[in-house]
Order: sequence, then structure tokens, then C-alpha cells
Amino acid sequence: MLSKYCWWRDAVIYQVYVRSFLDSTGDGVGDLAGVRAGLPYLKKLGVDGIWLSPFYPSPQHDHGYDVADYCDVDPLFGDLAEFDLLVAAARRLGVKVLLDIVPNHCSSEHPWFREALASAPGSAARARFHFADGRGPDGAEPPNNWHAMFGGPAWSRITEPDGRPGQWYLHMFTPEQPDWNWRTPEVAAEFDRVLRFWLDRGVDGFRIDVAAGLYKHPSLPDSDDPEADARTRDSVNPLAWNQPEVHDVWRHWRAVCEEYTARDGRERLLVGEVSVPTAREHAKYVRPDELHQAFFFDLLSAPWNADAFRKVISEAMADIAGTGSTVTWVLNNHDQVRTVTRYGEPAPAGSGLGTARARAAALLMLALPGAAYIYQGEELGLPEVVDLPDDVLTDPIFRRTGSRARIRDGCRVPLPWSGQASPFGFTSGAEGAKPWLPQPDYFAEHATDRALADTRSFWHLYRDGLQLRSALPQLGEGAMRWLDTPPGVLAFERGDGLVCAVNFGTAPTPAPVAGVPLLSSEPCPAGVLPGSTSAWWLSDL
Repeated sequence: MLSKYCWWRDAVIYQVYVRSFLDSTGDGVGDLAGVRAGLPYLKKLGVDGIWLSPFYPSPQHDHGYDVADYCDVDPLFGDLAEFDLLVAAARRLGVKVLLDIVPNHCSSEHPWFREALASAPGSAARARFHFADGRGPDGAEPPNNWHAMFGGPAWSRITEPDGRPGQWYLHMFTPEQPDWNWRTPEVAAEFDRVLRFWLDRGVDGFRIDVAAGLYKHPSLPDSDDPEADARTRDSVNPLAWNQPEVHDVWRHWRAVCEEYTARDGRERLLVGEVSVPTAREHAKYVRPDELHQAFFFDLLSAPWNADAFRKVISEAMADIAGTGSTVTWVLNNHDQVRTVTRYGEPAPAGSGLGTARARAAALLMLALPGAAYIYQGEELGLPEVVDLPDDVLTDPIFRRTGSRARIRDGCRVPLPWSGQASPFGFTSGAEGAKPWLPQPDYFAEHATDRALADTRSFWHLYRDGLQLRSALPQLGEGAMRWLDTPPGVLAFERGDGLVCAVNFGTAPTPAPVAGVPLLSSEPCPAGVLPGSTSAWWLSDL
């Protein structure tokens, strides 16, 4: 087992959504060369590493999460030579590089799936996926009643090579993303090859998409609540997710990572996207011989309420940290409404209640023991773009359901870097070049050049919080202790007297707090936290 004191235990990782970060070619889509150009910016911000969204060859039905080749770079984003330059540049700056790997499903353009379509029922090629005969006299009904996460049935029927209606295949997201059958050993062996391909190129680890998936119930029975996944857009069908066999996969992947660590002393990281019902179930994925980390989404989904935050933080510290791992905190990612909007911003102007709450939540997250992940643009205070026209939407959820509810394009709009009008320095193309999603005019207020020049900006809040986290031994990994507070205030102590306190807006704020900076290491105001010696004081008022 790795040493307790590993870089990833209290690391802060920045999620780079590659197509929306920075475009170096002028085609309106971000790329790996753009990420390399932005590394000094991220180093200045103070993060420990980056997680790159999928850049593999793909027809882009789900923006790269439909992978056609796991061991190459899509020309849209560059090539392997550019990837190697990016890894080398990050290494020089001391920035770790994590790749997004997608083991639950692939693209319908993957060579193995094309081979399966051309093969006969019962063939070895089809055994790599979930093919099954339909129900009813003519097989016209799906094999079971499961629904896909992105809407509609989880099964699609194929036309057999002889032209007759044929078997059905399982896809828990879209028809363009057939699920792998991990009960076939050949699938596990292929992903072993994929891991080693990228580890040999110098990556520091992997973010694992749908890490609670992979295995389905072996008999593929009907669900008692077939629409649960589509209704909640979460992995709640117990027959399709969180099967016990999945833990053997993570034990093997952990052993592969430790094999590489033993060679050169560089610790590799596995962090899973794990959506399970409870913190206790979550903890099973981060046992000492499985994943190093798994995103703890309960903080992200908690309502803005002191009691709710205290409950989910306490459960995480008891159940997850109790395994010997550290909690991996997140407030946002490429699938979620941006924090400013989610916390109550009624308009996209970037000011008001949602903005203040997002600032407080960011510093709260950075003060908690464990690791933290920041989604690109959160450090700029970007709000969700809620008024994109229907004709520019690309999210497969919109294509599958026709509904704008919970679509993800609004948090994926390309970043603003400079200037007063789109493309805000995002693309280096000729005048009039358009980003792949349109940027609203108000992005000018959040552009990076403006944020760096304004010491009161979100960017400086994040940078100062990251600097304090690095400088103060009480922060990062370690214990925490809840403090008694007035109703509506959440406060905990780290180390020797360092206090983080958040006013959730339900309690009066004592007058002296009005003069205390949002980020402070000064003594707490009188009457707020009696007896504390110092504070990291946050308030949403």
C-alpha cells in the first residue's frame, strides 16, 4: 500500500474541459495545444494538477465520452506528439496530468462494436457487449424494461447482416454508446492495455467515468422502477449499477498503478466518478486496495443550509475518511449547473446572492480535510448560460428527450480570456471566428484578464485560498472539529485554532463582521465564535 503521505491525498485538481478551455487552431474548438498554452495560468492559480476531459478519437455524439479509439488523439484536439508536449510542459511546472477514461461504454464506431454488428448472435464479438434477443413472438420488444440515463429505452435493435430484424444491445446512455460486457475477460484485458499505454506516456493517473457501472446483473431482469435513471439522471437502478464484481476491477487497476509507482517512485492516482446511495457505500470504493479517491457528490447536491452541509460533511468524514483514504470534495463539474446559478443567482449578471454563496462555498471546500476538484471557469465566477438557442444545443439529453431540463451545454460554454466581445480570446482564428457554443456578452465581466487585475475577483479568492491552503499546515489533510455556533452558522476548527465559519444567511450577522474581509486570518469578531484564536471567515451576506 502507498504511504499515507501521498500528493493526491490533499491535492487540488483543476478539471479542463478541453473543447472549451482554449483554442489554438482557430476552428472554434479548444485543443491540447491550447491546454499547454494555459498551463502557466493554472500554475499561477495554484492547483496541483489537471484532469483532461476525453480527447480520444470519437464521433462526438457525447463530446468524447463515446470513444472510438482509447489509445490515440482525435485530430480535432491534436495528436499524440502534442499530447507528449503537454505532459512534458506540465511536468516542468510541477503540474500533475490525469486522463478521463471511459470503461463503461464506448462509441458505436469502435472497431469491436462494428465487428459485433457484422457477426452472428452468440459470437465472441458480440460477447464483448450486451446483446440479447428481444421479447415477444417476433422479438420486437426490448429484453428488459430499463431506461437510459439520457432518456428513452436502454436497448436498441439492430439489423442482422442478412437484413432481418435482429438482436438488441444495451446502452445506459445513448444508442451511440454501447455498454461493454465486463463479464467477458477480453474486455478487462483490453483496458489493461489502455491503462499501460497512457501510463507509459507519463500520465499521473485517471479519472474514471461511471466507476460504479461496468457490471450489470447477470440475468438482466426487469427493474421495479425502470424510469428511475432517466427521471433522476443518476445511476439508481441497482440492477445496472454498483454490482459487487466491479470492486475486483478497481483492485486490479490499483495494482497496475502501484506497479508503475514501484518502478520510479511517482504515485499514480485513480479517482472514480462514483454515484451510490450513501457515504458508507461510497467508502467501499476507496478501501486501501481499490480506488485512491472517489468524488463525493453529496456536498455538491446539498441544499444551501447549515444543517444539510454539516450532515453530509460529517458522514463523509466518518465513513470515507475512516477507510484511510481522504474525502474528494467537489462543487461542480461538466455535468452540473454552475455554482453561482445553482446557489440562487436569479439573473446571469454574476452578482448577488448566488455569487456570494458560491464564494463562501469555494472557501469552505478548500478548508475541508482531503482533496478538492475545481471545474474550469468556477475560478472566474462564471454563471450558467441559460438562454442558449435550441439550434446550438449539442447535449444528447436534449436530442433524446426534447427537453431543456438538466441539459449540460450551459456550463460548457468556452471560457472568456480577454476583451469585450466574443470570442473573448478563446480562439486565435480570424476576426469573426465563432466558438463551438456562443458566449454571451456578459462574459466580458468574467474574462481572465479582468479577473487577474481585480483583487476582489473570484480568481483572487481562489488563488488566495489555495495559497493559504499550501502555507498553513492546519489545512489540507488532517482532522476537523465542529464548533458550537448560532443557528444558521457552520464552523469547524482545523489544527491549532484555525477556524472556518460560514453564515448561511439564516442568522443575523453581528455588526463587527461587516468590516471583516471575506478571506481572513484575523481573530473572529466578538460574539461569533467565542474563544477561537484565528479564523477563515466566510459570509454570504
